[in-house]
Amino acid sequence: MTHDTIDTRVGTQNYPGYSNGNTLPFTGVPFGMNYFAPQNDEGSWWFNPSKPLFAGFRCTHQPSPWMGDFSSFLITPFTTDPLIRSVFHLQSSYRIEEAVYNPGYLKLTSQRYALESELTASTYGMKLKNTSLRSEAVGFVISAIKGIHDIRIDADTISYAVVNASGSEDPNFTMYVHMTLDVPFTAEASTFEDGTDIIIIRTTSSHPTITVATSFINSQQAKINASRLPSTFESMLTNAKDAWEQKLSKVEVTHTDQEAVKMFYAALYRCFLFPQTFYELDANNEPIHYNTITQSSAPGVLFTNNGFWDTYKSLFPLFSLIEPEHYELMLEGFLNSFREAGYLPKWLSPDERGLMPGTLVDAVISDALTKGLAHDNIEPLYEAMKQSATVESENPQYGRRAVNDYWKYGYVPSSYHESVNQSLDNSYSDFCIAQVAKMLGRTDDYQKFMDSSKNYAQLFDSNSGLMRAKDTEGNFSDSFSDIEWGHAYTEGSSWQNSWAVYHDFAGLIKLYDSKQAYLDKITHLVNQKPYFTSGSYGFEIHEMSEVAAIDFGQMAISNQPSFHIPYLFTYGGEPASTQVLLRSLMRETFKPTFTGYPGDEDNGSMSAWYVFNAMGFYPVSPGTQEYVVGIPFFDTVTVNLPNSEALQINTENNTCHHNFVSKMMKDGTEYTPLYLKHSDLIQGTRLDFELGIVPRQHQYTDDELPYSMSK
Repeated sequence: MTHDTIDTRVGTQNYPGYSNGNTLPFTGVPFGMNYFAPQNDEGSWWFNPSKPLFAGFRCTHQPSPWMGDFSSFLITPFTTDPLIRSVFHLQSSYRIEEAVYNPGYLKLTSQRYALESELTASTYGMKLKNTSLRSEAVGFVISAIKGIHDIRIDADTISYAVVNASGSEDPNFTMYVHMTLDVPFTAEASTFEDGTDIIIIRTTSSHPTITVATSFINSQQAKINASRLPSTFESMLTNAKDAWEQKLSKVEVTHTDQEAVKMFYAALYRCFLFPQTFYELDANNEPIHYNTITQSSAPGVLFTNNGFWDTYKSLFPLFSLIEPEHYELMLEGFLNSFREAGYLPKWLSPDERGLMPGTLVDAVISDALTKGLAHDNIEPLYEAMKQSATVESENPQYGRRAVNDYWKYGYVPSSYHESVNQSLDNSYSDFCIAQVAKMLGRTDDYQKFMDSSKNYAQLFDSNSGLMRAKDTEGNFSDSFSDIEWGHAYTEGSSWQNSWAVYHDFAGLIKLYDSKQAYLDKITHLVNQKPYFTSGSYGFEIHEMSEVAAIDFGQMAISNQPSFHIPYLFTYGGEPASTQVLLRSLMRETFKPTFTGYPGDEDNGSMSAWYVFNAMGFYPVSPGTQEYVVGIPFFDTVTVNLPNSEALQINTENNTCHHNFVSKMMKDGTEYTPLYLKHSDLIQGTRLDFELGIVPRQHQYTDDELPYSMSK
């Protein structure tokens, strides 16, 4: 599968009440500072793949419609002399089926103007080539939601600034744009009817190409970035394609079902979009970035558009396998975020937005360090983790919430929103911090954080078999419904959120009367009807609708808290249930279509989930150096590792009715453990799976089960 066969529109058919991915058809380069896409709708859901209209090419930095965009602007090409009253007056129809949406190349033809437009991009800029099919002069309108500022028009360049349109520590956060054309032009600052500032560009050419470079530093840096762009459209396109081919070739798969192969590479493409580059190279090629807190430039790398609550589970562990050097660079960027804000980041867009429970960047750091990455920064990374875990910020946007009460009671009390999720995430983060403390020989810290990592047990209700909120007196509330969403739980009910004990499922199992009681509980989780009540949300949010739609009981693969739920059976010694559930989910809920995902894709997290499970294993507990064995979805998988070795995975009897692993071989020897070590995989292991029609009967010993701290 190559760059040219990937359609970036997979998962782009969405609206606020239902998500099929909530993705956007980004064209750019891997981890680019900017992405570009056609705009044909309004608000945060500004692209609809089924709507045959085209309002222009949008420069975007939108990680999710729930976050909104920042530093966006629109380039609308035209011919003849249209009414320039608004974007609506300028838009045109285009033929959806004829358009090309590739990771590094975008092409569509405006029917109204008979104008073919092609776009390609680099890390800091793009080129837009236009060809009038009627040999008419081509013009452009540049517009932005909050207007265009500091417009400067010279003989051969146009420069302007776009002010941030979403949250930031700097209310005047600005992106600077440097624009050139390869033909003579005239330009003027003007306004739409509503007063929005715009730029109107006219040429006498029927085939002009626009070149754009951007900077978050200043206009001079935008000019520097522009000077480094390839000179021609074709050379930039070649560079973009090569960059994508280099990433996509890291994993090669074969399967008789080509639709599944298409889905795999659409997902793999999504894994190389976020976090986005948020630093630039100055005149001396040294990395610099814009510090939104001091509102000035600063040395070093920085990254943005990433929610750790989503991506720690799957995306970053995938980077540890196939993108370790860039992973280390990202950790350096997160450390710079800590140095500037005083706390490790939770949700960056463009800076800290303070969303979601916990500080799951702890797992990102611990997973890297325990796998041998980023050891040059191990001391400052550890101190940053410890600071966020133990010192409560006066600004609730930063660090863990309710830190003082968490350490006082051993859990976050029910008076705090999402208290169960806060408590469980803190417990797991404490485990992750403990692993780094152990590496550094911090014995006291290691014991402290290992002890607190057992705090999850305090919220276990033996009567319901689920996690419940407690008040400051240690009491569960009198009223409880296991299908009520919100209150103590994040984007779910107790069914989705009671299992975030990634580091100690053996300990969780011991809280039940027996292992069978645990297995009965998770079996009921999957086999029951997907009923819910709206709880504290007060209305049906899209995650509720998605759980009901896929009909896998309360196993909401549509959202991150459920990503590991299929593997709960494996921890109980029944991997067959994990295997058949994974095969069903992979087969039925992921398709290479506009409605391709079963819920929010979220910065590569759901795509990485698909990539891992297609290979046949999954990182349930980042920070343990283990992957839990699942069941492969493809006939062959070759992971071309950065050290020039290859991880080879082969599957025999890979048909729709073979849904169980009968035998697994590791480097030619039968292998019965239900986990794989990262250190083995990166040496170039060969895994052979033989699938069966009925489950294999095997009694698993504790040594064969995946890691649990209480095992």
